[in-house]
Amino acid sequence: MLDASEVGQKLILSAGYWSGASVLANRFLSPSGGILMLHRVNRGGPSPLGVNSHLTISPEFLDRLLSDLRGGGLSFVSMDEMVDGLQHRRKGMIAVTLDDGWLDNFTDGLPVFQSHGVPFTVYATTGFMSAQVEPWWELAEEFVARGGEIRSLGHRGESLRQRALRLMRYISAEMDEQDQQAFLARIGAIDTAAPRRFMDWNELRVLAAHPLATIGAHTVHHYNLRRLDEASAFSELVGSADHIEREIGVRPKHFAYPYGSANAAGARELDLARRAGFQSAVTTRHGVLMPEHRHHLHALPRISINGNYQRISYARTLLSGLTTLLANRGQRLVTL
Repeated sequence: MLDASEVGQKLILSAGYWSGASVLANRFLSPSGGILMLHRVNRGGPSPLGVNSHLTISPEFLDRLLSDLRGGGLSFVSMDEMVDGLQHRRKGMIAVTLDDGWLDNFTDGLPVFQSHGVPFTVYATTGFMSAQVEPWWELAEEFVARGGEIRSLGHRGESLRQRALRLMRYISAEMDEQDQQAFLARIGAIDTAAPRRFMDWNELRVLAAHPLATIGAHTVHHYNLRRLDEASAFSELVGSADHIEREIGVRPKHFAYPYGSANAAGARELDLARRAGFQSAVTTRHGVLMPEHRHHLHALPRISINGNYQRISYARTLLSGLTTLLANRGQRLVTL
């Protein structure tokens, strides 16, 4: 079944590209560039009900995207270079970031980045690396796809996809962050025989030693920081940086807020990222980078490269700044 919202968004992206509006927007806004947000890179399609398919792009699309952006005169930079470039008001910069530390970033993504010589940053969740935490959004979908059911949530008449979405909303909104893993274990959603999803520390060390790679921090447990008390939230930031430093020998300078929306990262979390010593922090808010972002290095927006929108024309429109204005009610500078 087609999602009306997704169809509408694709129409807007296509219209922006083919009408030339995206080109005009780019000239009008004159953005400094953008930070691409990716998660998974693989051919397997790990979303049985399509609920999490937006988190995965194919290596082939990544290859085409990198070629197109470089052919358009954009310059790929590391997050270190992005921070420096913003401070010196450079233009045409693109940084590529990947959240969580998925194994396929190493097996499927790295060869593509190597072939193009493109730097990239992986924001690692240390609990995932240590196999102490599972991604509840994937496990919830897989649990429902296997026929699992939580009767108290009232699934009568709903499709499997709707059931999965309801369960995911329950876990993310109704349950305390610290209770999520125990709940997954209690309902039998954790499959101990399932293939490994994330890099281990040996693989992360190999990646960290690669000249194109930067390792950033993404907390210990991938909790929504705004739902934690201040001490617990700060511990998530510092604890992840400490663990990464112990394992790879380099302390991460860049941070990504888990979930990264207004409901997950606000002024308090920005202050915590500064206090934790990070040079930059990225959200999931939609937006291109403007010269003024040099004053907002701990509230940098990103452009999501969505698995359901794998077309070059969509990416060009997103990076033009046109959708920044549309998504943010005319606001050109997107921070918190």
